Amino acid sequence: MALIGQGFMIVWHDIREESEPEYHRWHTREHMPERLGVPGFLRGRRGVDWSLGKYRYLTLYEGQDLGTFGSAAYLERLNNPTPWTNQLQPAFYNFIRSGCGIVSTTGRGVGGAMITIRLSFKGAEESKLANDAAALTEKVMKLDGISSVDIGVARPEVTSAKTRETELRGTTRDGLFDAVFIVDGIGRRELEAALPSVEAILAEHGWTYGPEDAAVYDMAYMLEPSN
Repeated sequence: MALIGQGFMIVWHDIREESEPEYHRWHTREHMPERLGVPGFLRGRRGVDWSLGKYRYLTLYEGQDLGTFGSAAYLERLNNPTPWTNQLQPAFYNFIRSGCGIVSTTGRGVGGAMITIRLSFKGAEESKLANDAAALTEKVMKLDGISSVDIGVARPEVTSAKTRETELRGTTRDGLFDAVFIVDGIGRRELEAALPSVEAILAEHGWTYGPEDAAVYDMAYMLEPSN
């Protein structure tokens, strides 16, 4: 499997241009290590797509279970941001986040880049995604350069608590998507070549999405808890 644990939280956002260098320092040196110190956080990944004008940044946290992202220990951190976090949060915008339950996960390891596609059910039942998962995964895993395929269904109620961090950040939008299709691959070149085929496979099974919902992110940083 590619994802570890039984749940994950995924975030897309932008950062004010003047704050981007500080954001990278903060996220690498303080923020992600802090999050990986919360019980149940198993791995953190940050991605970036410099070509995007919107939703340029991606963060993915893998958890022991979905409850990790609504736990008392995690909420305690969210309600007690560090001075550096207080400084950086107002620089965030276009913020989309949700805890997600894992529908399926196939593959091994972590690739050099990742496709994410936000899906909307648009009247379909959640069970359709579970029923389609095996066929979708089998077809995408046959494409060149693919190392894993993960499918998650959004559980925004887990991550929608109002906290001090959300107050600092301003608009945080939970519940803007119903599911997410994640494809790890060797690198950007391979995933950009595969993306049209991935989109065609999803369309074949009736899954559509908006022009801003699919992107390829280079993996910029990954961290696991220190023992």
